[in-house]
Amino acid sequence: MKENHLTVPRTARYFTLGTPGEHLREVWFVCHGYGQLAEYFLRNFRTLDDGSRLIAAPEALSRFYLTGAFERIGATWMTREDRLNEINDYVNYLDALYERVFSEIRRESVKVIAFGFSQGTATVCRWISRGAVKVDRLILWAGQIPPELDLPGQKDIFSRVNLTVVLGTEDQYAKPELVAEQEARLKASSVPFQFISFAGGHVIDREALKELARGEEV
Repeated sequence: MKENHLTVPRTARYFTLGTPGEHLREVWFVCHGYGQLAEYFLRNFRTLDDGSRLIAAPEALSRFYLTGAFERIGATWMTREDRLNEINDYVNYLDALYERVFSEIRRESVKVIAFGFSQGTATVCRWISRGAVKVDRLILWAGQIPPELDLPGQKDIFSRVNLTVVLGTEDQYAKPELVAEQEARLKASSVPFQFISFAGGHVIDREALKELARGEEV
């Protein structure tokens, strides 16, 4: 038996808040977590939709039924099966979305923020390290930098993106040893970062998000 691969075109879906124009100050690319859909994920960012931002939420390419009743549907950025090709596919997809967005907006006129939640944190980390995106700020919310990413080798990239790590104090997935490991990796690689916590679980706290967007301490 021989494994083979074939690259095919397919249709990807994304949702946006805000409209392109000279009024924009920021463009956000927000990547959802495992089992979520972009439409519902983007609702968390309505509090930031003040006319100065365009917020784009790409949806992961692999959808599946969340329950045996075939009712709720979610999406995932990748699984361990054929993972390298899935990573390449979503990096290319996000690059294409970036190009689409900036076909209508002058890149030099705005700040670009890449935001990842849960599984989406690994997604945006791989994107900025492998893709053609130019990011001013990176926000990793309730997730981790992927273990295979060579932080010392990518130090120049991660040192210039104004990295912020956000975590809920009651996040059931934030095992202390994993949090400590990520902090140690960043410090050992001399990557500067800001750590912010909020009272809550594995969710996007909208008040904390609003304060973060303002650049204020939570």
